[in-house]
Amino acid sequence: MNIQAAESANPLLPPVGEIIIGTITFAIAFFVLAKFVWPRFEQVFRARREAIEGGIERAESMQAEAKAALEQYRAQLAEARTEAAQIRDQARAEGQQILEELRAQAQEESTRIIARGEEQLAASRQQVVNQLRGEIGALAVDLAGRVVGESLEDQARRSGTVDRFLDQLDGMAAGASPDGRGGATGSSVYVPQGDR
Repeated sequence: MNIQAAESANPLLPPVGEIIIGTITFAIAFFVLAKFVWPRFEQVFRARREAIEGGIERAESMQAEAKAALEQYRAQLAEARTEAAQIRDQARAEGQQILEELRAQAQEESTRIIARGEEQLAASRQQVVNQLRGEIGALAVDLAGRVVGESLEDQARRSGTVDRFLDQLDGMAAGASPDGRGGATGSSVYVPQGDR
């Protein structure tokens, strides 16, 4: 009855046998957990923490690499822009130089063509002058032959007469005054005389 009275006296207090069995069970469970389960949990947590920390470190290193690659890309882009600007400036300078060379060549060609034209003009003028001299000489010989009354067909005689006549005409042209009138000799014309 004492036991029943004690048991009925405190309903919250379990029986002593259950307390002993519970304590032994708790000790065994604690030992198994402490010996096998907690170290495994600790190992898993450590591996997980290392994996997370390693992932963070890898992410940070990748971020640093990406940042370095971005800086390198920006530096290469700036260098490429600078090089492109230099190439563009050099192309402009070369284009300007080519234009100057083409202008100089065109000027030289123009000067050469003008000089050739002037030479051809001078040659044509001399040819016309020579032709006119010949024709004037022939006319002068014919006219002188009519005036003198004898034929001046002899080549040597005619050549000397023509040369003297043309020299006299050149002298008259050189001695003409600015108003177009002749010099001191007036308008006298040399009339060729035949050989006597």
